[in-house]
Amino acid sequence: MKLLFIGARLFDDVAIYTKEKGITSVLTESNPKAQNLDLADSYHIVPRGMEHPKEIAIKEDVDGVVPLIGIDGPLKEVALLKEELESDYGLPVVASPLEAVSIAEDKVKTKEFLLKNDIKTPEYDLISSGQKIPKKYPLVLKQALGQGGKDIKIALSQEDVQGYLEKFDTALAERFIEGIEISVEILRWKNHSVPLIPVSKGKTTLDGIHPLEKLKKAPLHINDATLDAKTNNYNQAIRNIASYIADLLNIEGTADLDLIFNRSNKNTYVLEINTRPSGTRYLTAASSDINPLHEIVDMATGSWKNKKVSKRMKEYYALEIPVGDYFSDKNNYHFREFHGENSWIIHGPSNHQRITIRGNDKKNALKTAARLNLNLDTIRN
Repeated sequence: MKLLFIGARLFDDVAIYTKEKGITSVLTESNPKAQNLDLADSYHIVPRGMEHPKEIAIKEDVDGVVPLIGIDGPLKEVALLKEELESDYGLPVVASPLEAVSIAEDKVKTKEFLLKNDIKTPEYDLISSGQKIPKKYPLVLKQALGQGGKDIKIALSQEDVQGYLEKFDTALAERFIEGIEISVEILRWKNHSVPLIPVSKGKTTLDGIHPLEKLKKAPLHINDATLDAKTNNYNQAIRNIASYIADLLNIEGTADLDLIFNRSNKNTYVLEINTRPSGTRYLTAASSDINPLHEIVDMATGSWKNKKVSKRMKEYYALEIPVGDYFSDKNNYHFREFHGENSWIIHGPSNHQRITIRGNDKKNALKTAARLNLNLDTIRN
């Protein structure tokens, strides 16, 4: 079995897994100085775009293609590559199709999709310079395209809005909700979905602290939330929303859904859909024992079975703590697996490192944090 992987940055998360499975890995990357190149059995430095990866996939006679792309920009090109390789060559490409990507990458199209399908999402307006400025604050101002908190501002006054519009001219103005940010990853392949464990990314803040800088926890636990009618379980209600959206969009591979729980009215609203690997994937793996990137490898090899994944899913208690820089020799691909009920990994680039802890319960997870000299009281949650 031979697979083509597109993008080196996330390849360290699957390097050992491909070896264990006896998979020959071929890697394409546009940056000759990228990390992880030597972890693949072979690699090719190519220009940006999908034309050269397509040629290499055909020339190398691979059995499938796995894009390891964590940013939105190239996803439309990947979707077009998927169309061509799957229709003309019968090669599976583990990525979402063009329509799903087009809706997910554009926040305005996402809003329209959610409203069309009667899915709760925060109220919003499209505003521009010269128009009447909204009077209710706070507002979350966003650009239609962008990720990772880029170009997002929480406006507390008309002056804030005017300043934002001077820079961008137009904006999506969304009602700020005081509540808890939630993420849930979804695996989907061949019309079968498996939503994983919902994650708490912390409380919303008026200073716009990004979730990467907060203490995150899994599984999600919120008192007095609206429950799933059949199971009386809020997490299952979140998972049901994820499956519904994944099926509507025909998502393939891995994606994640961002939501928010409103503390005032106890309702849950969908914010965004991301048709790419999630920044919460380590926390998801710690809690559920399902590694999303390993699963997309299995999809490419034809060995992925949704029912088997569901049966394997567990529910450990997990924490993810931003540590900035933490001295450890474990921040590399050799140590990216959780072993046993109480374990931890460190990941992320310099100045933005995070430690993810698995415990068989909250008490043991906190014990591990204490052994690592992590003071959780100083971290926003």
